[in-house]
Amino acid sequence: MQLTRYSDYALRVLIYLAARDDRLCAISEIAAAYSISQNHLMKVLHDLGKAGYVASVRGRAGGYRLGRPAGTIRVGELLRHTEGDDCLVGCEGCALAGGCGVLPVLNEAMEAFFAVLDSYTVADLVERKPGFQGLILSLGIAAPGAGAA
Repeated sequence: MQLTRYSDYALRVLIYLAARDDRLCAISEIAAAYSISQNHLMKVLHDLGKAGYVASVRGRAGGYRLGRPAGTIRVGELLRHTEGDDCLVGCEGCALAGGCGVLPVLNEAMEAFFAVLDSYTVADLVERKPGFQGLILSLGIAAPGAGAA
């Protein structure tokens, strides 16, 4: 399974914010850190905000932070939100749809995929490899507080 760029950006944003849970982060900062378009990132952050994954603070010293602790955000839950949990293939219109054995196998594989992802949180991803959080912290603007939400 290949994840969409949207899901990739959503996961990267949450990892970035989790590594900087002591302060607010500006869109421009996150975009610069990952070399992502600010326009794309605004759409992702808006959606993540509506879903409660991130919270925004408006104003001159505003920015974004996680909407809840990183240890409570399951990776599978996030990807179900961004990707949906639809079937891997579209069977509508297929002559074999009524008796095919492929769909149940693909559904089982998808369930296994999400089961593994559900066993990890965003905090796990940040803490999983020694030095990873330091790598994340070295990205982008190191100074706190720049920009409005």
